[in-house]
Amino acid sequence: MTKQTILTGIKPTGRPHLGNYLGMIRPTLQMMEANSGNTNCLMVADIHAISGIADATKMRELTYEVGAVLLGCGLDATVNILFKESDVPEIAELTTYLMHVTPKGLMDRAHAYKAMVDDNRARNADADEGVGMGLYTYPILMAADIFVTDTTHVPVGRDQQQHVEFARDIAGYFNNTFGQTLTVPQHVIQPDVATVPGLDGRKMSKSYDNVVPIFDTPANIEKAVKRIVTDSALPADKKDPDANTVYQIYKAIASKDEAAALAERFRAGGLGYGDAKKILAEKIIAEFGGKYARYEHFMNNRAEVDAIFAAGAARVRAKAQDVMARVKKAVGVAV
Repeated sequence: MTKQTILTGIKPTGRPHLGNYLGMIRPTLQMMEANSGNTNCLMVADIHAISGIADATKMRELTYEVGAVLLGCGLDATVNILFKESDVPEIAELTTYLMHVTPKGLMDRAHAYKAMVDDNRARNADADEGVGMGLYTYPILMAADIFVTDTTHVPVGRDQQQHVEFARDIAGYFNNTFGQTLTVPQHVIQPDVATVPGLDGRKMSKSYDNVVPIFDTPANIEKAVKRIVTDSALPADKKDPDANTVYQIYKAIASKDEAAALAERFRAGGLGYGDAKKILAEKIIAEFGGKYARYEHFMNNRAEVDAIFAAGAARVRAKAQDVMARVKKAVGVAV
């Protein structure tokens, strides 16, 4: 079987929430454990985050936060590779080379760019108002992230699938122009947890202020869960578990047997949303008790996180330099 290289990136835009954990962190760590004989990389995408964070102190704090969360959730950095995007200069260098083969039309179709254009037009503003090149070329930088490690598989949520498809396209443009140089990646989606609903039923997102915290006090977790929007059904009423957010979140974090048991209680009637929310809160608190202690350790011992980042970057750069040598030779700027 061909050896795989798996890469996952997470932007340091805030403390990861339950949706991040279920949609990306947990399945990625599970995949890494299952693929222990392969190369597994986790990247803190701090360069990607610059367009949304114009505060150096905040950037550093959130970067430590993400590292501590990943390590707290059980990432073994002696086996896997944890690194910061900014510690691998070859990524920015490769991005420049990829610019020369990437058509503007591909970037015009990117979801994030199109969403901003649509919002601007809805407000009768200029279509490109507020659009920086960091946002516009985001998929090219993400492609460079992937290519510098010769990544073969990229675990993503469904909302990020397009970026991996774009990376495949960009690799194709480069390879068709300069010869077989870049590894063409595949996306891997965890279908059962690809999208986790938030407190209001929409996708869980910090931008919607509808998230459930995971590295927080039990009281704050309970407070967040109580905010989940439900319908007016009475406790005695039979309820469709697939039509309510409390169950959908519980199903994403619980075992199959636990989820089936709660679903049956909803269908039978007699389970009120208040009690269901207590069950959900208890499950979340139990899941993150030990993880929270490890997270606190790394947040209070940041030199350990720095050392882990540095060791990871050194391992990535060894591969990245080989990739850049191939790229430069292919385009003719090096022998």
